[in-house]
Amino acid sequence: MAGGGFGTGTGGGDFEARITPLVIISCILASSGGLMFGYDVGISGGVTSMPEFLREFFPTVYKKNSQPGLESNYCKYDNQGLQLFTSSLYLAALVATFVASYTTKSLGRKLTMLMAGIFFLVGTVFNAAAVNLAMLIIGRILLGCGVGFANQAVPLFLSEVAPTRIRGSLNILFQLMCTIGILVANMINYGTSKMSGPNGWRISLGLAAIPALLLTMGSLIVTDTPNSLIARGKMEEGKAILKKIRGVDNVEPEFAEIVEASRAANEVKHPFRNLLKRRNRPQLVIAICMQIFQQLTGINAIMFYAPVLFKTLGFKSDASLYSSAITGAVNVLSTIVSIYFVDRAGRRVLLLEAGVQMFLSQIVITVVLGIKLKDDVNNLGHGLGILVLVFVCSFVASFAWSWGPLGWLIPSEIFALDARSAGQSVAVFFNMLFTFIIAQAFLSMLCHMQFAIFLFFAIWVFAMTLFTLFLIPETKGVPIEEMTERVWKKHWFWKRYMDEVEDNPKAQANA
Repeated sequence: MAGGGFGTGTGGGDFEARITPLVIISCILASSGGLMFGYDVGISGGVTSMPEFLREFFPTVYKKNSQPGLESNYCKYDNQGLQLFTSSLYLAALVATFVASYTTKSLGRKLTMLMAGIFFLVGTVFNAAAVNLAMLIIGRILLGCGVGFANQAVPLFLSEVAPTRIRGSLNILFQLMCTIGILVANMINYGTSKMSGPNGWRISLGLAAIPALLLTMGSLIVTDTPNSLIARGKMEEGKAILKKIRGVDNVEPEFAEIVEASRAANEVKHPFRNLLKRRNRPQLVIAICMQIFQQLTGINAIMFYAPVLFKTLGFKSDASLYSSAITGAVNVLSTIVSIYFVDRAGRRVLLLEAGVQMFLSQIVITVVLGIKLKDDVNNLGHGLGILVLVFVCSFVASFAWSWGPLGWLIPSEIFALDARSAGQSVAVFFNMLFTFIIAQAFLSMLCHMQFAIFLFFAIWVFAMTLFTLFLIPETKGVPIEEMTERVWKKHWFWKRYMDEVEDNPKAQANA
């Protein structure tokens, strides 16, 4: 999902380290960036199904939904302007991530998180006070800048602070906060839809200020990471912070490794060109593919538009918001499952199991809707409607313990330090690009493809499961700075890109 998890962690697994309260508190505070992102994902879908909001900003959609004879089961929300309201955020985020790449490197993770919070606060004011579509879109663009900065800095912060043995679990805190944000947003939408008066949607959009304030305040409280401080030449401060977060005095081995990795990273003058070197191609391919695949599961389509989707399936307005709240709760609980298993069962087991479950869930939904829900006739009935909801929940659950958190966690672990910041930007860029494409196209795809849209996503789930089976290595318990030796040089396919002579121009020319 929409959602993040990159990092510049170090090899805490082979170094002395305690799980200190400072680490836990810092990670919880930083993770509020995920809460901010998740709240927005959840709130926009509910708001776009509220009649008062549609009447004010999208009168043609309102007319299509309220006048007899204009109803269409699949096309009632097909409107490019309505889709732009949702998707403009992600277009802004994919541009902002490249700016955030430089701020995280030159100004640090802490300051970049502060900028994200401020962008979100200003964007929230524009949205809650909007009197025309232009104000709405400007607000969404500012929120998008916040998303771009937060998705760059927060998960990177988490991975750098966490000891290796719980790196996966702490990194997934970001995704857990995303899912909590979505659930809270669904509950708020349910409440504001019951309010008398035309301003329920303003309250829904305005309450985004709360997670934005949490991130802003959290970024003022936390210290920057040792990696960031050392990379910017603040050696003594970096060492002192490392002692604090590890809870031990003997940090010399880890400190030496961070210093060496930072020295190598600082020698790279053109980070994006460096990404294209042969030794970085496996990580780049996996990072990009995981972002694209994460969106092509169809999860954001379901989460953005859950209330709209359930209304399309024949649920009444209240019931549709209630059903999307159920899927939100499933999302949260299943992410907790991932936190428990990711450092025990490993990344690949979760991805492969979920691939099968997501595929089967979408096939069942396709068959039921194909038989019972035509564009102008709804024979779904209460029982089959509940069945669709059950399989949507099955799909959401399997995504939430797999591609949701791991689509971000795995790219956070696999890049060498000299390519990590640039690799992170490219991964966020592709995630936001495909989030934008899906958000902008989903309601039109639903209109034209009808029930087959779930088959479309099922085919992609099948493809990404094969990709996982053959090309994604297990990274559980491997210190980040040792990935090359312990993972890439031993992988059946990717080891060919790890030749030690790769940087020799003659050798590379002959490769």
